[in-house]
Amino acid sequence: MALFSKPKYSTVTVKKKDIPVGLWEKCPISGEIVYRKELEQNQMVVPNSGYHFRIDPERRLSFLLDQDSFVEMETKLVSMDALNFQGVSSYEEKLKEHRGKTGRRDAVYSGTGTIHGIPISIAVMDFRFLGASMGAVVGERIARTIERALEEKMPCVIISTSGGARMYEGILSLMQMAKTSAALGRLRKKGLPYVSILTNPTTAGVMASYASLGDIILAEPGALIGFAGPRVIKETTQQALPEGFQTAEFLLEHGLLDQIVPRTEMRDRLHVLLTAMYLKRKETS
Repeated sequence: MALFSKPKYSTVTVKKKDIPVGLWEKCPISGEIVYRKELEQNQMVVPNSGYHFRIDPERRLSFLLDQDSFVEMETKLVSMDALNFQGVSSYEEKLKEHRGKTGRRDAVYSGTGTIHGIPISIAVMDFRFLGASMGAVVGERIARTIERALEEKMPCVIISTSGGARMYEGILSLMQMAKTSAALGRLRKKGLPYVSILTNPTTAGVMASYASLGDIILAEPGALIGFAGPRVIKETTQQALPEGFQTAEFLLEHGLLDQIVPRTEMRDRLHVLLTAMYLKRKETS
C-alpha cells in the first residue's frame, strides 16, 4: 500500500496578460528591444546602437529650444489643389487624410525661438505629412523663415526631412527650389548664419535646394541623404555604388557635411556654432 496517494493534476489555462501597445520598441539595427520610456528619456535614440527614431516637430523643438520660447508663425497657410490632380486618390483627399492624421495643416512647422538665449528663426519638416514633400505652402513657410531671419537680423536654422518635391503640385512644387534658394542668397549677403540640419531621410528637391545650402551643414547619424534613389543612380551611371552610399557618414567623408551630431548633443552644438557665427561677430561689428 502506498504511503502517499498520487497527487491529482489538473490542467488550467492561464491567460497571459497582454503587453500594452507602445511599451517597447525594437531597434531596426541591432534587433534590441528597448523600453519606450528609456527611449523617450534619450530623445528617441537607442542607447546601445545609436539608432535615431523619427520624431515629430513638436518633440524635436522641445529638445532643441529653451523652454516655452517657441512661437509658431505662418499658421494660416493652406495647400490648394491648383492643378485639380486626379489619381487613385485626389490631392484634396490626401490633404484631408494627412491633416487628420497629424493635426497639422502641412509638412512644416515654423516660427521663432531661442537656444541658450540666442534668438533664431527656425523651421522643422514633418515626414508624417505626405513624406514631408515640398509643395507651395512648404516652400512659402521655408522662405518666410529665411526672410524673418533677414528682417530681424537673427540666425536661421532649418531641420530637413523629405521625400522631395510634391508631385500633386507639379511645376508649382519645383518653383519652391528657386524661391527658397534665392531667399538664402539674400540672407548670406547680409552675413547672417544659416545652419542646415539633415535628418533621415533628406532627398530629391529639398536636398537639391535649401537643405544643401547651409553655411554649416549638420546631420544626424545614419541619415539617408541624396537626390535620386540608389537604383536610379545605378541604372543611369551603369556603375556599382560604393558601400554606405548616401549615408551621412559617407557624405561627411566626401566633404558634403561639416559634422555628424547625435540628437542628444544637437542643442549644445548649435549653441557653440551660433555663439561663434553670430554672437561673437555681433560683438565685434
